Amino acid sequence: MKRLILLLTFCILGFNASAQFWRLWRKPLPAITAVQMQPPVIAIKKAPIPLNAIIEMELDVSDYVKGVQEASMIKVAKHHMRFRQYVDASYSFNDLADLYVRQNRFSEAKWFLLQSNAIARNTDNNRHIISNLLILADIKSVIGETALALLDLQEARKIAMSKDVKIDISAIDKKIKNLQNNKTTLTKVELRYANAVEIANSIKAAPVN
Repeated sequence: MKRLILLLTFCILGFNASAQFWRLWRKPLPAITAVQMQPPVIAIKKAPIPLNAIIEMELDVSDYVKGVQEASMIKVAKHHMRFRQYVDASYSFNDLADLYVRQNRFSEAKWFLLQSNAIARNTDNNRHIISNLLILADIKSVIGETALALLDLQEARKIAMSKDVKIDISAIDKKIKNLQNNKTTLTKVELRYANAVEIANSIKAAPVN
């Protein structure tokens, strides 16, 4: 009988212990805080570019763009000439002349304007001829070729009158008058300078008493 009581006692105690252990095992574990890994921020200081280097880079880019533009325009002009599209070629030469004028490359501008006029004369495009002559006169007056500029203006006026081209003759006359006045002024200055040089030379050559 005692053995039975002891057995029952041990069974009850063992069951209670198992129940306590089960509760502990089922108890939720504390939440683990997630750690976000972020790359370290590294501050990189860029060295300032010198002003002269910036200007040089801009000039290089500008020259490159001008070169590309010029090559493209020459290619178009060659295409028109190759396929005998002379009217289009004439205007392509004008575009090149305008490009060279904006770059102060007056020799190239004059050459292409003359080529444009040669084509325009063959196609009787008198208005285009007059326009080219006026541009040529402006270029020549800028570079000091006043006499040649006057010839271009006079030819433009003659064509406008003889071919009955509707163009502002008074504007051409005004240009001619301005150039004639400038030519006269320059001639007077040159004469005064020459006289002054002659007087100075004669004073130097005069015998000293």
